[in-house]
Formats: sequence, C-alpha cells, structure tokens
Amino acid sequence: MLMLLFGLLAASMLQVPYARAAEPVKISRDDTALDLTEMTDIYTNQGEAFQVSTAAGADGIRRRIEVRSSSPSHQGDWAVFALANVSEEQLERVIVAPHFRMVGSKLIWPDLGAQRIIAITPSEGFALDREPSPDADVFRITLNPGSVITFVAELSTPTLPQLYLWEPAAYKDTVNAFTLYRGIVLGIAGLLAVFLTILFVVKGTSMLPAAAALAWAVLAYICVDFGFLDKLISITASDQRVWRACAEVALASSLVIFLFTYLNLNRWHVHLGYATFAWIFCLVLLFGVAIYDPSIASGIARLSFALTATAGILLIIYLGLNRFDRAILLVPTWALILVWLFGGWLTVTGQLDNDIIQPALGGGLVLIVLLIGFTVMQHAFAGGAYQQGLFSDLERQSLALTGSGDTVWDWDVSRDRVVTIPDISLRFGLPAGAMHGPIRGWLPRLHPDDRDRFKATLDVLLEHRRGRLSHEFRVRAEDGHFHWMQIRARPVLGSDGEIIRCVGTIIDVTEQKNSVERLLQDAMHDNLTGLPNRQVFLDRLQAVLTLATTSEHVRPTVMSIDIDRYKQVNDALGIAAGDNILIALTRRLRRLLRPQDTLARLSGDQFGLILVSEQDPVKIADFADAVSKAIMVPINFANREIILTASIGLASWVDQQESGIELLSNAELAMYRAKRGGGNRVEPFRPIFRSSGTDRLQIETDLRRAIERKELSLAYQPIIRLSDGEIAGFEALMRWDHPRKGSIPPSDFIPIAEASDLISPLGMFAMERASSDLIDWQRQTGELPIFVSVNLSSAQVLNNNLYSEVRALLAKSECDPRQLKLELTESVMMENPEQARLVLTKLKEIGVGLALDDFGTGYSSLAYLTQFPFDTIKLDKALVRDVRERRAVLLRSVIAMARALEMSVVAEGIETDEDAAELAKMGCHFGQSFLFGPPTSGEATLRLLKERFPLTKRA
Repeated sequence: MLMLLFGLLAASMLQVPYARAAEPVKISRDDTALDLTEMTDIYTNQGEAFQVSTAAGADGIRRRIEVRSSSPSHQGDWAVFALANVSEEQLERVIVAPHFRMVGSKLIWPDLGAQRIIAITPSEGFALDREPSPDADVFRITLNPGSVITFVAELSTPTLPQLYLWEPAAYKDTVNAFTLYRGIVLGIAGLLAVFLTILFVVKGTSMLPAAAALAWAVLAYICVDFGFLDKLISITASDQRVWRACAEVALASSLVIFLFTYLNLNRWHVHLGYATFAWIFCLVLLFGVAIYDPSIASGIARLSFALTATAGILLIIYLGLNRFDRAILLVPTWALILVWLFGGWLTVTGQLDNDIIQPALGGGLVLIVLLIGFTVMQHAFAGGAYQQGLFSDLERQSLALTGSGDTVWDWDVSRDRVVTIPDISLRFGLPAGAMHGPIRGWLPRLHPDDRDRFKATLDVLLEHRRGRLSHEFRVRAEDGHFHWMQIRARPVLGSDGEIIRCVGTIIDVTEQKNSVERLLQDAMHDNLTGLPNRQVFLDRLQAVLTLATTSEHVRPTVMSIDIDRYKQVNDALGIAAGDNILIALTRRLRRLLRPQDTLARLSGDQFGLILVSEQDPVKIADFADAVSKAIMVPINFANREIILTASIGLASWVDQQESGIELLSNAELAMYRAKRGGGNRVEPFRPIFRSSGTDRLQIETDLRRAIERKELSLAYQPIIRLSDGEIAGFEALMRWDHPRKGSIPPSDFIPIAEASDLISPLGMFAMERASSDLIDWQRQTGELPIFVSVNLSSAQVLNNNLYSEVRALLAKSECDPRQLKLELTESVMMENPEQARLVLTKLKEIGVGLALDDFGTGYSSLAYLTQFPFDTIKLDKALVRDVRERRAVLLRSVIAMARALEMSVVAEGIETDEDAAELAKMGCHFGQSFLFGPPTSGEATLRLLKERFPLTKRA
C-alpha cells in the first residue's frame, strides 16, 4: 500500500499520465479471429511517458507499468487492451491494425488511412515484433497458458479504426483469398479500360473517350484501394493518402464528363455546357488541393460523386419521358450507380461494417464500368439505328436552335437583366458583355425612331402577361452603322401570374431588310438611273391631279422627253456608252428641278417630267427650252464628242375630268409629233393630235377582235438545205386578212401589238398554230426531218411566263421540241439582256432551238453569240446581197466563225443559184428566199411536203 501511494505520489509529482487497463479479452484455442476494436481504450495527448494499470493477473494483483514513446515528437496517443489465454496450451496470434478502412471513414474530411501503430509494449516480456505488411500494422504475440497480459500500443494517429487478433494461419489464408479476388477484379478493370480505349480509337465517337476515361479512373482507384500501387512504385503512408484522394477526384471528374458527353447535354441548352465545364474545372483544381490536404479534396470529390449521381437520375428521368434513347439505355447502369452510392454511404458512415464491404464496393465499380461499356458499344456498333429513330422533341428543338446559329435572348424580368448567348456585343464591335444588363441599357444603342416603339412593345407584353414578342428594330454598331435585329421570344409566367422571364432568339436581319428595300427600289425605280419608273410616275401624277382639283395653286404640266437618234448612238458605241449617256442626262435634268417636281424614266430613252413649280406658260416654255439646251450640251466619251437633241411634248392640265394616264398620253402624242417634225423641238399638245392616232387605236381594237375571231393565219416560207436542195424547215410568218381593209402586213400591226398587251397572245397563237400544223403534216405524211421557226418579240422574251407557256404547249401538242425553233433579233435582247439570257437558257434546256435573226445588221451581234445559247444564226439579206468582193470576205468569216461555234447558218435573200452554190462552198448550211419559194398557206405547204417526200408513209 505504501508503495502504491508512493507511486501515485511520484506520478502526480512528475505529471505522468495514468490509466487503468480494461477487462482482458479471453482467448481460447478455437478463436481464429477476434475484433478488439471495442475492447481497446484510446488515450490521446498523454505525452511521451504513459502509465497504465494492468489487468488483474491470475493472482488477482494489478500492476502498474510505464511506457515511453519511441520518438520525442510523438503526440502522446496510446491504446490499451488486455488478453487472457484461458486455454491450457501456448497460443500464437497476430495483432492487425489496417491502415485504411472505408468503414467509418466519414463523408466530409474522411480518414484516408495511415500507419496506425508504431509499437506495442506488453506488460510482460519484450516489445512485440512487427510483421512486414504494406497495408496494415501486424505484430506477432505469444500467450502462455493462463497468462493475462496488458498491451500498450503507441499510436501514430489519434484514431484506430480497426484492431484484429488473428490466428496466423487463418490470417494468411484470408489475405491470400482477398489477394486472388483483388487480382481478378483488377484484371477485369484493366481489360475494360484498354478495351474502351481501343474502341475509341477504332470508332472515334465522343461518348467512347468519356467511357474510357471513367474506366481508367476506376482502375486507378482500385489500384490504390487494393494496394496494387505499392507493388508498382515505392510510396509512404502519407503518399498513399495523396494517391487515394487523387483517385477519388479522378473518379468524380470522369463520371461528370461521361454523363455530359453521353447525354449530349450541350444540345439541350448552352448553360448546361457552361455549368459542366465549371464543375469539371473545379474538380481539376482539386488535384492540386489533394497534395496539400488530401482529406478536403477527397471529401469534396465524394460530395461531387453523390451530386452527379443525383443530377444524373433527374436528367435520365426527364429525358427518358421525352423518349431520348440514350437516357433510356442508361437506366440500368445508373440504377446500379445509385445502389453503389447507397452502399458507400452506409459504409463511410459506419452503418455497414464488415471486412467484405470494401472489396465489394471496388468490384461494384468494375461492374458499373462493364455496364457502361455494353451501353456505349450498342451505340458504337448499332450502325445509326438509334440516331435514325428515337430523337426526342426536346432534342430536335435544341438541335434546330444550335444548327440555325441564332442567338439566344434571355431577359430576366425580375432582376431586369438581359443575357445573349453567344454574346451579341461582339457582333457590333462592342466590348464583351456590353449588351448584357438592364433592358434600359439597350435604348441608347437603338435608332432614335425605334426607341419608343421598342419600349412600348415590352410594356404591352408585361402589362398583358401573354402573347409572344416579335419585334424588329435597329441597333447602332461601334462603327456607326445600324443593324436590323429581330427578337422572337415568349414570356415565362411565375406562380403569381407575373412575367418572370422572357426567352427567345435574336437574329440579324439586316441583309434581308436590305434585300427587301432593293426589291422595292427595283420595283419602283429604274435600275440604271435610279429614277421612278412609269408606274410610280403615273401614281404621282394622279396624286398631283387630285390635289389640283382642290387647290388653285397646283396646275401641273407633263413633259414627255425622247432622245433623238439614241439608237444610233447605241449601235455605234455600244450599250455601255448608251447607259453612261443616260446617266449623264439624268444628272443634268435633275439640276433643273425643284423639290415639288418629278422626273422619271418611262422607257429606254424616254423621260417623263411633272412640272409643278411653274404655272406661267412663258416660264413653262422657258423651262422646256432649258431642258432641251441641257440635253444638247456635248458629252465627251472615249475621246469623242457626242451632241444629242430631244423631242419634247408638253401637256398642261386644263380638264378636271382628265386622268393621269390621259395627260401623259397627250404629252406623248405631242412628243411623237415633235419627232415626226424632225426632232430637236418642243411641241405643246393640241387636240388635233388625237385624230392622227385614231387609226392606230382602231387597228389595236380590230387586232384584239381578230385574235378572238381567229382571223389571223400563218404562211410558211421554205428553208432549203444548200448541200442537196432539200427542204429543211419553214419559217412561220404572221398574216392578217382584215374584213374591210384586206391584208395588213405584219410591219403595221406587230408594233401596235408590242405597244399594247396583245403581243403575248399573238405570239402564243403563232407557236400553237405552227406546232399544230407540223403535227398535222406528220400525221398525213409520216415523220418529217424538218423544223418550223417562229419569231419572238421583246415583250414575249421579257414575259416571265414564256418558259411555262412553251412547256405547256409542247406537252399539249406532243410536238418534238427539236422541231420547234424560236427566232429573235438583237434588238429584242437589248431591252433586258439579263432577263433574255435567263429565259433563253431555260428554253434551250428543254430542247427548243434558238436562232439569232438579222445577223450582221447590229453593232453588238457578235457579243450575243457567246452570251446567249443560240444554235442558229440567220444572215441578213443586206449582208448576203453585198458587193461581191466584200461579201466573199465577210460571209466567209462569219460562216467560219459560226461553224467553229458549232452553230447552223441560214442565209436570207439569196437571189441566184450561183449565189446559193457559192454560199454552200463557204459552208453555209441553209438558204431562205423567194428563189426557193414564197410563203404559202398550210395546205399548200402540205402538198409541197408530199411532193418532196414521196417515200414517207403514215404510221
């Protein structure tokens, strides 16, 4: 007793911590494995010297022992337990303290493992011997029969997750069994990682590298958890904590990447892509954190894994309900992930505690990767079956939005913040994010005319809380130019019925707006001079006349201005020179006008002018004289001086019943009278001028009736093949037998038809009758190797419906397109060369022949041979009948050129057989003149065909 008191007094004086051993754990020979964790007492911060009272021995006496740490830096953490051998024989056992156990490691700031026990000191004998082991602290002990021994363990950490007492052979068998299991699981994980990597190299789809990355992350985690990494490289216990934390971060990161890639989340909304990228970026930063504090990095990685699994199941449910095939196929895998996650949660919180759970969770990860491998292989080898079938409506909408390239416009009404994705500020040359923020920040950038309308549109939307936003406005870019923008958005209502958001698209429609404006400009203005066209001129004139009826100060005068000899200028200098001359004259005339006057281009070289600024007849005459003098000012072009004159007709408004069309017609009649008088003069309108146009109007009326009554007919002039004298075809010529006036030549009624709306029906009549007669001839004689040529006018070529009408005619008459040839003169194409080229190209595509008539009479005929798809040229009779010396040179050159271009040549106006023979020697293919036959009726032509082709038979 005195010794005990003295020991306690000495302990208190020396401040040595004192503890009492727990009750001993009884061990028999049959006990192969005992869990000593609960029977072990942990003492922390006890200093480098630790005293403990031993468990009562066989004699019932408790002894006190003192243990000192092996290092002065020891934190003073100790563990005490006692063992009692109740058997009658000596027992050999091993004490095992695993470095890492997932059981009870915690979710946040987890215990990632470390060396647990530095040394174990028994109350009897020497310190225990350490057995070599990379993943546990193993000490061998020997217990004599009936002995009771207290053990004091020097701890390297204040925690001791698990402490086992194993029979050595059983421990060895258990370790070997787990080694075999871990080897199998590790091999499967390695094969999966390599296989998915190879599959990615072979197929190359985006989901395969994500699946391969997840497989490699699982392999890395298993290598660390199963202790395989220790066999590859030499690492310490502290290094193992870093590797384990990095493996868990890699596992969490790869799962996020796989989910994002497999479900194509970037298709659904761009925000998902940004959020995922930020998530992965933060996880990548955790690799650096793991070096300094592995527990924090591991805890965040475990939370990320749980959040990813939760977000994944929500996305899979949502997309699965929308029939997204990938989400549906991922359901089994994700269900297994949730089961694994639940088991892992039970383990780290200590609710599930056994030695099998940790290796089982590792095997579960491999099984998850195996299912993922099967899932991605279905897509890799399905041959596009899934892509062709199960696309959800939501994904179609997302793909459409992404493919259109439209910008998403998102207005958070509650916070008054506008966001555009991608940032529209860059399109305007502004700094990034300049157009983001409150909606009122947009107003200074808007066009002044659009600001109030833009604000009112948004106010109406917020007030009514329904409908759609569809609005166009102009935004000023940094360079000062305005862009037309169009917003199409839909409001999103909150639970209280108020608009909390407005989401849609904003697109740049500047190009479309400019195209519309150009079309309107082209429809209302002349393309060359920019002046109003005839229709706009008449509309303005009618508006002025309406104003004149109510105001005495408005008395308009209409002038019709026609340039004399303008066609000769075009023929001599070309169309380009003529266009430049018209532009120069337009500028001169504009200088004479006042704001209330109007100048327009009525036709090729005809201008119209509405003079409102002058009412005095004398001043009007002076103005007309000024116009005439302005036109006569010489124009320098290509080192040549060109002087033009104009015929000007005047018509003043005096009759309130007179319309704009009638007033312009009066001015044009006066202009025609001035032109017939020699030109370069101003002619006021007089009512007597109308009588001169009576015959013209009567002919137009009679021609309209003639078309309805079918008084028109066709005459056919033969076209002879010069090589053998056979008939190659006919040219259809229009004939009109007037009931009272007799035969009226085409030169009299064709110009009248072109000036009115009769030329189109007249031209269609000619084509219909010609094709009908050709089919009728072939029915009576058999197939004939001939063609029929029909002349086209400028009005027909400029008609947009000509192509459709010709196709319909050929289909109706069943005429072979190759037997129908359309003849045009160069003057026809000068009206609108581009329109003529488009129409003729379409006609050529369906097989209709095209001939350039009167070749050799115009300046620009040679250019038309390459610009237009002609297959035949008809030499004008003036060229054929030229002086013999010049004719030989010109004809030989023209014919050689045509043959080089693979075009047929028809010579008109051949007068003698010698001329025909000479033309044949030159290479001319066909001839047409009265030498070979005059134009005859269809019946006479049929008789001629029967005579010339006696061997043909009807089918």
